[in-house]
Amino acid sequence: MSIELASYGIKNSKINYQLSSEELTQKMVELGQGEITSSGAVNMLTGEFTGRSPQDRFIVMDEITENNVWWDGKTNIPFDSDKFDALYDKVVEHLSNREIYVRDAFACADEAYKTKIRAITETPAANLFIYNMFIRPTEEEIKNFGDSEWTIINAPTFTADADLDGTRQHNFSILNFKRKIVLNGGTGYTGEMKKGIFSALNFIMPVFKNTLPMHCSANSGENGDTAMFFGLSGTGKTTLSADKNRRLIGDDEHGWTADDTVFNFEGGCYAKVINLSAEGEPEIFAAIKDGALLENCTLKPGTNEVDYTDGSITENTRVSYPIDYIENIAVPSVGKNPKNIFFLSFDAYGVFPPIAKLNPDQAAYLFISGYTSKVAGTEAGVTEPQTTFSTCFGAPFMPLHPTKYAEMLSEKVEKTGVNVWLINTGWNGQKKRMSLKDTRAVINAALNGDLNNVEFRKDPFFGFEVPVAIESVETDKLNPATSFASQEAYEENANVLAIKFKENFKKFEEFATADLLAGGPTI
Repeated sequence: MSIELASYGIKNSKINYQLSSEELTQKMVELGQGEITSSGAVNMLTGEFTGRSPQDRFIVMDEITENNVWWDGKTNIPFDSDKFDALYDKVVEHLSNREIYVRDAFACADEAYKTKIRAITETPAANLFIYNMFIRPTEEEIKNFGDSEWTIINAPTFTADADLDGTRQHNFSILNFKRKIVLNGGTGYTGEMKKGIFSALNFIMPVFKNTLPMHCSANSGENGDTAMFFGLSGTGKTTLSADKNRRLIGDDEHGWTADDTVFNFEGGCYAKVINLSAEGEPEIFAAIKDGALLENCTLKPGTNEVDYTDGSITENTRVSYPIDYIENIAVPSVGKNPKNIFFLSFDAYGVFPPIAKLNPDQAAYLFISGYTSKVAGTEAGVTEPQTTFSTCFGAPFMPLHPTKYAEMLSEKVEKTGVNVWLINTGWNGQKKRMSLKDTRAVINAALNGDLNNVEFRKDPFFGFEVPVAIESVETDKLNPATSFASQEAYEENANVLAIKFKENFKKFEEFATADLLAGGPTI
């Protein structure tokens, strides 16, 4: 099947359309852009950028966005429409007269929300990423694909002139809602492409579809109950949702509809692989095979075997693979009957317990706050955990004011009676990370209903309810104070964190109800 790209302004290019994962992998090897590893997966280096660059993400200000986007200047940075048009012309000229790769795919697993995407990429690696991460059309769907609704244009070797082009520096990721384009340049980090579409859907879903977009993973149990795991990159969304006893719906981006259906925006998984092992995360380890795309991994000397312990290039080593590389998945990637929500927080202060139950006000407060820590490597310049408040556990991708998403979540929690839990996937008082074994144990206890009739204690600083005992978890671990050198040290850290919560929330107070404010720290 042949296509033309003149309508995009791309001329005289050799077009590779809808290549298979095997063909794209071979292209990468032939061009010296990838190396086949012992598992069959291909490993690539993304170059200067090994994570997202939030300061270089822009949204074109126009009649669609001007009065809807929350122009906070940090997350949502306005970009001039004329500057975008001029920069776009430069990028498509750059892509002209060369070999490029084009792929048509879908976003959104629910048929009622399915969105047609066309990705035009400069490299086969970026096209393989699109193949892995978005929903792959059937041959019949390709024949009848028609015009795409959104276009991704990805040119990693194009560099902007900040003074002329209106960017901050040479790299950029720009959303244009009027032209429905995600324009990326100057970076080889593939995650910018999927986060561009996620950011677009985070605007489209609540504004036009009455659907809550969520930065979360999701799975479903034998009884059809759906669980959702909210958290920033690196806090455990992918790891904790890949459970051999539950069907994976998706690992990162979902929508929650008015009729309480939860659906995956994507068709693949994008997992961190630093310190990955077959014993610790067998489902993800087994998915690293032919067709999977590894990023920024190093190989053991003299072999093509990946050294997953080596973070010398970045701690943000990654793999993308189609969702059906996981054995136990929901087909299609849709769930019903939401029963449990887990907020995954990497607590660098060590004062949060492994699990706590939240009331609706606390859930809304913590959702807006989005307390966690940025994990090493997930963003440019982050080399160790940094305490942060990322609104809705996904501030870099949320174009609307945070209270809009919080209101939608609160309404759904109240309507469905879903249980909301806080999970600390970070440190205890000795700065030792919570073990994956213990984290899985407390989550399983919640999923199985084992916490429905247990004794809880009230946290003295944050007011949430903490189980006193959970089978297979040492009792001391459920009380974070026991991991500190003294009670005074625990209280000091808890006070510091509580104050940080209140300081962060000041910017939301004018929009907050009394009930919402009551969900905050109790000191």
